[in-house]
Amino acid sequence: MAGYLLKNCAAVIVDEGKGPVVHRNVDLLTKGPAIVAIGENLGADALPAGTTVQDAAGWFVYPGLVNTHHHFFQCFVRNRADLDWTKLSVIEWLDRIYPIFSQLNEACFYHASVTAMAEMVKHGCTTALDHQYNFPRHAGKRLIDRQFEAAGLLGMRFHAGRGGNTLPKSEGSTIPDEMLETTDEFIADCARLIDTYHDISPFSMRQVVVAPCQPVNCYRETFLESVALARDRGVMMHTHVGEGESPVIQARHGMRTVDYLEELGFAGPDTFYAHCWELNHDELRKMAASGTGVAHCPEPVYLVGAEVTDIPAMAAFGLRVGLGCDGAASNDNSNLMHCLHSAYMLQCLVSSSRAHPVPPPVDFLGYGTAGGASLLGRRDIGRLAPGMAADLFAIDTRRMDYVGTRHDPLSLIARVGIGMATDMTMINGRIVWQKGEFPGLDEAKLAADAEAALSTVELKKNQKRELRT
Repeated sequence: MAGYLLKNCAAVIVDEGKGPVVHRNVDLLTKGPAIVAIGENLGADALPAGTTVQDAAGWFVYPGLVNTHHHFFQCFVRNRADLDWTKLSVIEWLDRIYPIFSQLNEACFYHASVTAMAEMVKHGCTTALDHQYNFPRHAGKRLIDRQFEAAGLLGMRFHAGRGGNTLPKSEGSTIPDEMLETTDEFIADCARLIDTYHDISPFSMRQVVVAPCQPVNCYRETFLESVALARDRGVMMHTHVGEGESPVIQARHGMRTVDYLEELGFAGPDTFYAHCWELNHDELRKMAASGTGVAHCPEPVYLVGAEVTDIPAMAAFGLRVGLGCDGAASNDNSNLMHCLHSAYMLQCLVSSSRAHPVPPPVDFLGYGTAGGASLLGRRDIGRLAPGMAADLFAIDTRRMDYVGTRHDPLSLIARVGIGMATDMTMINGRIVWQKGEFPGLDEAKLAADAEAALSTVELKKNQKRELRT
């Protein structure tokens, strides 16, 4: 079984279950999908057959990042000046963007997934959940199948959040008819995907999450049936909560979103919500008591401009917290590494107005690694220790960018930020990115194929104004 010896690492962030600790000037040995050992002079004795020795001098080695909320397809709807959050309310923005989403075809979903995952891999993300709720009728039902195909191409550990929208616009949702499904359609496809792809074995590369899009765009029965299916099959549940919809849910159902979902059973240790920026402390305490987790997406906070998510309160109340990029329509990138820095800096911005102190920078590294693993129900990823998955990334710190920072590897990413791709990313014991390349893949061709797929759809946009000289 093939493996790697990362020799003479400047620092390895080791966590054997009691929190991250920096080990200086050590080696890291992998075999197959797992880490075998971390320590000094591991190559002094005979190495296992098939081991490749990798010079890691100057490298800081971190656990692979875990992305807990994204919308890959939105990579084909980004950098759009006509979708300007600063000039639109949330409802106006949704009314403009959903009709654009509904135009994508099957090829777009596949190539957008390749695009998103490639960017994540380049920046140290080794596991990702995608909340794929967009199923235009003309695109068919095999969109998540194509996402698993894309993940296999890049070697990504992938959790597919099978989303869906069932409430028509005529009854108060923001969803075009082209994107609507019935509850029966949605549940049937969730079951198909679980039967086809869901793998609970150690170091699983494919899992499925039941993830109705959001309470404001789904019937009550959609969530009830989601709970029944997920609990019967033993899979996780996920949805959007606390991003401005609570007054609407209050008007419809006589209670805010957290209470509504708890009443439906869509809460607990097998459940996590995305965003949660508008939730009050009582709601956060209720989620902590039930074990419900939060996928915090910091970068959309810049655009919504409403309120900075109260991560200090979540930490104080004991909520499980992970991090997510969120979709490119409200972020414009798929760089979870950058989100660690954004998450920390946003909390610093509002620290004087909070009842609880900002968690230290190392905690934000934890949200992006072990915290994300907890949300996904994984005990084999998110930490570097013998027996854990060989999911990691390395940064060569022998650069001007890191002068004066190398004394504290634990705080580096959240406090300083990493402004470039990793020097190496490994997933499940396989190097998937190194020296600016995806081994065995032609990045230029991947990009050209994605652009070609995008060109097959006429996405609505404002007329371009060209400057002529």
